[in-house]
Amino acid sequence: MEKMSTLLELRRKKLEDYASEGGNPFPNDFKVSHTAREIRERFDQIEADELEKVDEEFSLAGRVMSLRNFGKAAFIHLQDRTGRMQGYIQKNEVPEDDFKTAKKLDVGDFVGITGRIFVTRTQELTIKVSQFTLLVKSLRPLPEKWHGLSNIETRYRQRYLDLLVNPEVKETFYRRTKIIYLIRSFLQEKDFVEVETPMMQPVPGGATARPFKTHHNTYKLDLYLRISPELYLKRLLVGGIERVFEINRNFRNEGISTQHNPEFTMLEFYQAYATYEDLIELTEEMCCSLCDDLQGSMILPYLDREIDFTPPWDRLTMKESIIRYGKLDPSVLEDRKLALAALKNLDISPDSPEDLGYLINELFEVLVQPNLIKPTFITSYPTAVSPLARRNDNNPDEVDRFELFINGQEIANGFSELNDPIDQRARFEKQCAARKPDEEAAQLDEDFIQALECGMPPAAGEGIGIDRLVMLFCNAASIRDVILFPLLKPER
Repeated sequence: MEKMSTLLELRRKKLEDYASEGGNPFPNDFKVSHTAREIRERFDQIEADELEKVDEEFSLAGRVMSLRNFGKAAFIHLQDRTGRMQGYIQKNEVPEDDFKTAKKLDVGDFVGITGRIFVTRTQELTIKVSQFTLLVKSLRPLPEKWHGLSNIETRYRQRYLDLLVNPEVKETFYRRTKIIYLIRSFLQEKDFVEVETPMMQPVPGGATARPFKTHHNTYKLDLYLRISPELYLKRLLVGGIERVFEINRNFRNEGISTQHNPEFTMLEFYQAYATYEDLIELTEEMCCSLCDDLQGSMILPYLDREIDFTPPWDRLTMKESIIRYGKLDPSVLEDRKLALAALKNLDISPDSPEDLGYLINELFEVLVQPNLIKPTFITSYPTAVSPLARRNDNNPDEVDRFELFINGQEIANGFSELNDPIDQRARFEKQCAARKPDEEAAQLDEDFIQALECGMPPAAGEGIGIDRLVMLFCNAASIRDVILFPLLKPER
C-alpha cells in the first residue's frame, strides 16, 4: 500500500471529524430537481431583474471543480453530467452546520445544493444556496487544472480522471455512443435483426488469428474467446434469419499498436440473397449517412488532412491498385517468381513464398494500402487469403470480396459467402495444414460444416471495425483514445 501523503492525511482527517460530529459523509437521500444544462437553457437569456421574480428553488448535485472561500461566503463550481453551475454560499443564508461543512470543502467533493437563481456582477448564472449537503468526501486530490493529467499513459490507466479533467475526452466517448446508435438504427431500418452469439467458443473460427484460451471447470473443457462471430451468424442464416447483425467484442492474442487492441468492438452483418457488390453499396450509404449526421457535410477533418466522403467512392481490383500505385508491370502479378522478386526488391521476406495469392496480397499491403486516403473499395482478393469467401465464377483464383480503406486503414471486410460445404471443408483442411509450428493447433468446425450441409442461402457478409471507424469520426490518432480502458502493460 502506498505511503499516505500529507494531503491525503488532511482529507481523511476532515472525513473523520465530520463523521465524529454526527454527519454522514456518504448519504444517498439527496433529490436532484434539475441539471446544470436545464437551468442554463431556461435562464441564460433572461435579464437579472427578471430573474429576481423567479420564485422557485432548484436542487443540483455534482462534483466541486473549483472553490473560492471569502470568510463569510464561498463560491463553488459544481459539475454534473451536463456541465457546470456556480453556487454561492453565504453564512447567514444557510443553516450554521451547513456553512461549517461548506468551509471544509475540498475540490473533488460531491455536494448537493438547493437555492434560487441569480446573476453575479460578472454576469454568471448562479445558485444562491439555501441548503447545502455533503454527498461524498473525496480523499484524493484531483489533477491540477493547468498542470494535471497530461501524460498519455497515465490518462489511459486512470481514465476516470482523464474523463473528469479533460472534457474533450468525455465528448469522444459520447460521440462513440452516438456512432454505434446511428449504425444500429441504420441496419434496423434495413430490416436487419440484432443478435448476440457466444463469446466463448469450443472452436475458434471466422478469422485467421491467435485466440485467447480459457477453461470451463464443470465440463472440463477448453474454450476460446472468440476471434469472430462469423460462423455463428452464418448458422442463423441457415436457420432462416435472413438479415442479421451483431455489435460486440472480439479478442485476438496478437500485437498492440495505434490500430490494434487485443479486445476490440466489431460490427458483423449478413444478408441472404445479396452479393458483395450489394454490401459495397450498403456500406457506402451507411458511412456517408454517418458523416452527414456527425459532420453536417461529406468532408471529414482528420488529423492534418480532410477526407472527402462524397460518393461514389473509388472501386479498384487488388491487381489494378498494385499496378496504379506500385507502378508494376501486370506480368509481375501473374508469375510467382516475378512477384517474389518484386517483394525482395522491397526487402520483404513473405511468410508464404510458394503461393502467388499471398505474394500479391503482400505487394498490396506495402505498395497500395498507405496511399488509400479517400474511401476506396478494393475487390477481387486472392482465394488463398480468403478461406471463407465465395470463389469468383470466372476466375477460381480470386474471390468475390472487398475491403474498404480510409486514411490507409482497413475499415471493413466483406464478401459473397461461401456456402458450398465441400469446398468449405477443403479450405478449412488446407488452412489447418498450413499453420505455423508456434501457432495454436487449427481446428475444423464440424458443426459449422454440418450446418452448411443443411443448406445456407446465397448471402454476403461484412465486418466493420467499430474502433477504427470511431477513430476517424473522433479525429483520434490512436485506438487507445477511443477505448475507455485499453489493455496496458502492468506498472512495475
